[in-house]
Amino acid sequence: QVQLVESGGGLVQPGGSLRLSCAASGSFFTLDAIAWYRQAPGKQREFVAGISNSGATTYADSAKGRFSISRDNAKKTVYLQINSLQVDDTAVYYCNGVFVVRSGNPPFAIWGQGTQVTVSS
Repeated sequence: QVQLVESGGGLVQPGGSLRLSCAASGSFFTLDAIAWYRQAPGKQREFVAGISNSGATTYADSAKGRFSISRDNAKKTVYLQINSLQVDDTAVYYCNGVFVVRSGNPPFAIWGQGTQVTVSS
């Protein structure tokens, strides 16, 4: 069974930085695109950043400049670096990954359980 586990969240003061991790585990053939989303209290989940298996990245307009997504395929892990954190960045951050379990099987996507980021003084 494949799964994604996020970590790295916490309480940070405005202006601080965090690096979130999303680690894939289980048996699978390929891990394709992975994206980070976030959901603030009372709001819908929104896309933050995504990265393909070749390393191509895309960002929401609100994430450009302060967020950086990267991946280490050897570690089966994707990272989200967040700098100059703002109170409005407070949310649960989720990763969503596209897996192919066996060669020739169709891809499917799963969510991690999320990691809480709270920005407060």
